[in-house]
Amino acid sequence: MSVFKAAAVQMRSGTSVERNAAAMEELVREAAAQGAVYVQTPEMTGALMRDREALRASLRDDGHDLIATTAGRLAGELAIHLHVGSTAIARPDGKVANRAFLFGPDGRRLAAYDKIHMFDVDLDKGESWRESATYEPGAAAIVADLPFARLGFAICYDLRFPRLFRAEALAGAEVLTVPAAFTRQTGEAHWHVLLRARAIENGAWVIAAAQGGLHEDGRETYGHSLIVDPWGRVVAEVAGDEPGVIVAEIDTTASAAARAKVPNLKNARDFEVAMAAAGAEPALRAAS
Repeated sequence: MSVFKAAAVQMRSGTSVERNAAAMEELVREAAAQGAVYVQTPEMTGALMRDREALRASLRDDGHDLIATTAGRLAGELAIHLHVGSTAIARPDGKVANRAFLFGPDGRRLAAYDKIHMFDVDLDKGESWRESATYEPGAAAIVADLPFARLGFAICYDLRFPRLFRAEALAGAEVLTVPAAFTRQTGEAHWHVLLRARAIENGAWVIAAAQGGLHEDGRETYGHSLIVDPWGRVVAEVAGDEPGVIVAEIDTTASAAARAKVPNLKNARDFEVAMAAAGAEPALRAAS
């Protein structure tokens, strides 16, 4: 199957995992009722909590996390592929993972991905984040084969690191995913252009379910969940920051067509960077 319906679920997760699980279930059911066989929720579906101690107290491992168990049950009941954009998970080593899950139509977990790039930034107006103070970064890109597409994983800040998406595209991913909780400040500036760029430069569909609005912990996220085609066109968008669902028909042959027109994945070449200084021969450095 090369054509399927995909949905992105936009949420406004609060500090209660139970309330967030119930909100997720309602929106996922709405997406499935619209015919989606692949449904994606945002980053931190389980909870958005600035209080690190409260967050740690709410954590469970993979097998006992409420969001993961609810998603597995829903995927099996609705016979869909359900992609939890991420939730905070207690690791066996005592650290915390920002982890995505993919569940299949039989309710089994098919894949998991830990966010690689930590959002450690100092923005304007005093907005500052140190994700590495709470989470342990992942170390592996993940690509999963679904019956209808090959899927590449990413989470939020990963969007700013094109090499991750290029590696997944070279591994055959036709659909790239970016569930997120983009801040309003960075979202207004960069959300649309970055998602469209990742689609264009990789000739891939991009599906990005987002958090939106003013959250219980005081943060504000941008919303505007998007589905972008391999030519960089926005084919579906939540027009604002309210919770909701968007559904679009995904044709994976559009990825092959885009890559045939502009075969940059094949045409890329290794190169070195020459550091030129006045009166001296350029010194070469390997590009990374």
